[in-house]
Amino acid sequence: MTVTELKTLADRIEDLLPQTQCTKCGFPACRPYAEAVACGEANYNQCPPGGAEGVARLAALLGKPLIPLNSANGVERPRPLAVIDEQLCIGCTLCMQACPVDAIVGAPKQMHTVVADLCTGCDLCVPPCPVDCISMPPVTGEATGWDAWSQPLADAARERHNRRDARLAREREAAEARVAARRSSAGATTAAGVPPGNAPAASPASAADDAEAKKRAIIQAALERARKKKEELAAKGQGPLNTEQVSEDVQAQIDAAEARRRRLGLAEKPSEKLADEPADEPANEAAGKPADAPAGNPTPSTPASTRNPR
Repeated sequence: MTVTELKTLADRIEDLLPQTQCTKCGFPACRPYAEAVACGEANYNQCPPGGAEGVARLAALLGKPLIPLNSANGVERPRPLAVIDEQLCIGCTLCMQACPVDAIVGAPKQMHTVVADLCTGCDLCVPPCPVDCISMPPVTGEATGWDAWSQPLADAARERHNRRDARLAREREAAEARVAARRSSAGATTAAGVPPGNAPAASPASAADDAEAKKRAIIQAALERARKKKEELAAKGQGPLNTEQVSEDVQAQIDAAEARRRRLGLAEKPSEKLADEPADEPANEAAGKPADAPAGNPTPSTPASTRNPR
């Protein structure tokens, strides 16, 4: 049998399935199950929502004998409907993520509800609910299988499932594109010779990484403000204040701030600085002093080896 023939057979099998997307057949959706049956990798009696009539439909299509529904996959039953106890719902959105046909509406930390006309009774929203607020009461009386369902309902459910899959694929592609863009931007910045500490943060792998990126951004902004203020004061001929009478406590704060900046990659090591190069200014801000030292003058954050003696 050719690939084209297999595809055509899979299409015909899928057309006979109830499209509840319940995964009870052992496959992630109705389409993969149809393809597995067409390839002989799955039996045609593994769909509980279709029930005995569903098995008979597939047997007729495949030219196979009529066999009972495989009880390992479930039992034929009246069609249930998901119902959310809105008084208990905590708005976790886990049921929305599990629903294969987007039949649940709501928002994070807000009450969710099920659109009854869209629910296929698949049960997939029940297990992830952390507060057990979802029940599945039967709504078709004694009618089971295809007697509790219809072809128009199946077609509509398949369309919603396909739209959901397409939406999720777009969201994944967009997320991957954002990550790739951030990595590319970070790589380009590094290649341009910008110190890693000053480069835009790459995609955070954890909350700790995200916090570190925010910290870097705050420190970098402080650096820019201090640098501009220093240039303005230097243009006016104003020098730094109180660089020779810094107390031990204040100097300790300056040294600690400088050490933190070096750990974050925002400052050069003392050995890498030129003897006549002014130190960075945020240390002054950390010590509660103005960042107003013009170029060429010693600052409170100058390394101890080049500091003016007290």
